Amino acid sequence: MLIDRENIALTAALIAPHIRHTLVIQTQGADFGLEVSPLYFKLEHMQHAGSFKTRGAFANLLSREVPQTGVVAASGGNHGAAVAYAAMKLGIPAKIFVPSVCAPAKIERIRRYGAQLVMGGDRYADALEASEEWIVQSGAVPVHAFDQPHTLLGQGTVAAELHEQIPEVDTVLVAVGGGGLIGGIAAWFRGDVRVIGVEPEGAPTLTRALEAGHPVDAEAGSVANDSLAPRRVGELMFPIAQEYIERVILVSDDEITAAQRWLRDGLTQIVEPGGAAAFAALLSRRYVPQPGERVCVIISGGNT
Repeated sequence: MLIDRENIALTAALIAPHIRHTLVIQTQGADFGLEVSPLYFKLEHMQHAGSFKTRGAFANLLSREVPQTGVVAASGGNHGAAVAYAAMKLGIPAKIFVPSVCAPAKIERIRRYGAQLVMGGDRYADALEASEEWIVQSGAVPVHAFDQPHTLLGQGTVAAELHEQIPEVDTVLVAVGGGGLIGGIAAWFRGDVRVIGVEPEGAPTLTRALEAGHPVDAEAGSVANDSLAPRRVGELMFPIAQEYIERVILVSDDEITAAQRWLRDGLTQIVEPGGAAAFAALLSRRYVPQPGERVCVIISGGNT
């Protein structure tokens, strides 16, 4: 299945009854000490289950045949909560594997939505390995956090929605973990809008992949390691990144936590570290817009 604008639009229509069409807030950069105006925020942390991941979860569960054994997912937390939520709404059994770094707020969400939760190792890669063993044993349908076509198409609906809300947008800043969100967004805009990735210095998955020319293992240590440290980006998103992502910016943990504070105090939004990473690129001046450039920051998660 092609990850393109046509299939993203079809996916948007499929999942529309099940997701929130999240708000865009227009602000002035001066509110945050920045020389950029206007400045937009797309509030995906207000999505069901607390992140954009719910789009990809519904895209998978509504598009694929699911056996009685249900679905299985490995997750740093947000994807697991999203799959658990979608499964609960659709009456499908779900088993979610998470690493020990998973935030308590995310664990609580997964359990509240009725999924079976299993702790599997210290990092996302460990949980993924444990989930793959369960798939072999049970025959459950795997819902990958970022490296499946329906996941990418679902996350791409963020861009389809944003395009309607701000047709004149010039630049979109997107946090990168496994690359599902930025891959879907870049596939929608296809170079018509500048798409810039933002990663923690301690988890430079896409940066290392672009340097190597293919996905490779990267460091996985950051304040945002429960959402932006999967070890490597997905194979499906990587060609999209090479063609349509302008560049990737690295930000420090201190810059991420500063962005959290600014969003709390300046926008009254409570955002997790991974959800604030894209804004950190602006606050730190690692990305400086041109005069008049219309910038939108994707606030991707709020489970903290």
